[in-house]
Amino acid sequence: MLERPARLNGLRHLALLVPNLEACERFYTEVLGMQVLNRANEDLVYLTCGNDNLSLGRAFVESSGVPVVDHYGFVVDSVDELHAWYAYLSERGVTLLDRPFAHGDGAWSFHLLDPAGNKIQPLYHPAISGQRFSMPA
Repeated sequence: MLERPARLNGLRHLALLVPNLEACERFYTEVLGMQVLNRANEDLVYLTCGNDNLSLGRAFVESSGVPVVDHYGFVVDSVDELHAWYAYLSERGVTLLDRPFAHGDGAWSFHLLDPAGNKIQPLYHPAISGQRFSMPA
């Protein structure tokens, strides 16, 4: 049986689906001071404060004005570590939605479900991975 890989490096990625993408991007950049990390396409933008990653995706389904969390991501420190987590979770029988894949901007990830059906994304991203913060004693 595989041992659990190194400790995850924080819950520092959140993906929101928003009906008003342009207004939300302006709010997060102009009001809160985040920076655009990557504009994947006209319906998806990634923002950062420097040590995190916020994904804003255009919502195409009416959500009654309630924000929708698409998934949240735990950062890992390397692509090798990402693959180790995939192998470990696969062996443990966790529901995996896809295999590790490259995003095209240096990032790699895959998706899984927790027992409640929440979508989780282990994520290697060169802009935020490798920044280790110590855990409180």
